[in-house]
Amino acid sequence: MRLRTVAELPAEGFSTVRVAVMGPSLCTGFPSPADDFVENPLELPRWLVPNPPATFLWRIAGDSMRDAGIFDGDLACVDRSLKPAHGSVAVAAVDGEMSIKRMVVEGNAARLAFDNADLPVYALEELAEVDVWGVVRFTIRWHLARASQRR
Repeated sequence: MRLRTVAELPAEGFSTVRVAVMGPSLCTGFPSPADDFVENPLELPRWLVPNPPATFLWRIAGDSMRDAGIFDGDLACVDRSLKPAHGSVAVAAVDGEMSIKRMVVEGNAARLAFDNADLPVYALEELAEVDVWGVVRFTIRWHLARASQRR
């Protein structure tokens, strides 16, 4: 897929797609793509979502990825069709628990890592069952005072 510059984007006439918002938040349990976990979809410009059937939005809970610029309350756009590579921010199920981590490839070995210098190294048990579920394409953040974001 060829990336476009802002100058190449059409000034009007964008088509949109509806992207499912998954629940519960990442890092707090095991959300499934089942219908009972899908909240109201969000309409996004089609050029942001090249593969709509493989794309989902997830709320982020916690600060384990803050050094990557991903914060508590953000929405992560996760594309299941992308292949994770070194440096990718990936959504993975680790022993059934969904989480978001940085993919680090060293030689033939891949591991998942926090992106927060204040946290200890993310220790993955040798026998842990890990399934990389998708790659974060982008995040959405609201820049509001914390008091106005409370539910």
